[in-house]
Amino acid sequence: MKDENNKKEILGSVMVVGGGIAGMQSALDLANSGYYVYMLEKSSAVGGMMSQLDKTFPTNDCAM
Repeated sequence: MKDENNKKEILGSVMVVGGGIAGMQSALDLANSGYYVYMLEKSSAVGGMMSQLDKTFPTNDCAM
């Protein structure tokens, strides 16, 4: 059941260029603010340079 009082108004649309960490966070923030988001990434996967790291700071956990 939908709660009609919680329905957000769409403010417009934006395009986020780049699907790295910053692009994904920007897209989420904009979508939560009421914008319809188009995300453009040149490669076949999102994640940017983060996907090439095998350890993450500060805990050295495995990122894969």
